[in-house]
Amino acid sequence: MDMSQFQLGEEQMLPRPDIFDFEGISMIHYFTDNWEKVQSFQARPDDILIATYPKAGTTWVSYILDLLYFGQHSPERQTSLPIYERVPFLELTNPFLPSGTELADKLTTSPRLIKTHLPVQLVPKSFWEQNCRIVYVARNAKDNLVSYFHFDRMNMGQPEAGDWNSYVEKFMDGKIVFGPWYDHVNGWWEKKQRYSNLLYLFFEDLVEDTGRELERICSFLGLSTAVEEKERIREGVQFDTMKKNPMTNYSTVPVMDFKISPFMRKGRVGDWKNHFTVAQNEMFEEHYRRKMRNSTLAFRTEL
Repeated sequence: MDMSQFQLGEEQMLPRPDIFDFEGISMIHYFTDNWEKVQSFQARPDDILIATYPKAGTTWVSYILDLLYFGQHSPERQTSLPIYERVPFLELTNPFLPSGTELADKLTTSPRLIKTHLPVQLVPKSFWEQNCRIVYVARNAKDNLVSYFHFDRMNMGQPEAGDWNSYVEKFMDGKIVFGPWYDHVNGWWEKKQRYSNLLYLFFEDLVEDTGRELERICSFLGLSTAVEEKERIREGVQFDTMKKNPMTNYSTVPVMDFKISPFMRKGRVGDWKNHFTVAQNEMFEEHYRRKMRNSTLAFRTEL
């Protein structure tokens, strides 16, 4: 589908959506308009759900899985289908694309790769009933915050970001789309202890050694991918390669203003140091300790 046909003039730009409380978390209508169909979505046993808090490596892991399953057999898929059509975003409805549930239902691939940002308690129950495999990616809070801030600045489909200081407050209060980071990463972490078909990955580990994490993913999915193919995938999913690839960098999406910031900005660990003041960092650390004191999750904020 050629998204350029949807390019809007500035005067036609849709207003940014308002945030509201929905099922106990902050949401916007683009993720709730199709709620009935999302909740009644029929998963299949071989579906693979890629779940993350926004800006935690969703596109990265989606692309890795897509290449693992379909990279060799359908090269035309790699050059003609943007990642958001190969891996539909389950809860999304927007004016430019069929809804996520519609795109997922139309997928002819097996397995179907589907992505979601929903907190664990809102995932359609058929995924659990079918015992689907789920790959979750978590990213340390500070880098996640920075990435989300720049994303909200450039994505007209998201609420207004405001300035950096107020954004830090909003993040700490969980008043951004998909709710508190703390609840999201912890909810999925707790689920992992009870649900064996869930692989919990860390963005920082992927940055540190993509090859090693690729092995973990293959082992979880039961794939015996050839060494040279894994190496080809590892090279193909390097951040700078994906950033230049129009099929993975979201440059074809009209609501994103790349003049403000690219969708794929840095993909690094520790960029928070370029944003947080000393005082902000101390305040954030104190709040973080309170929020995470009962969690066994441990994150790295630098490598």
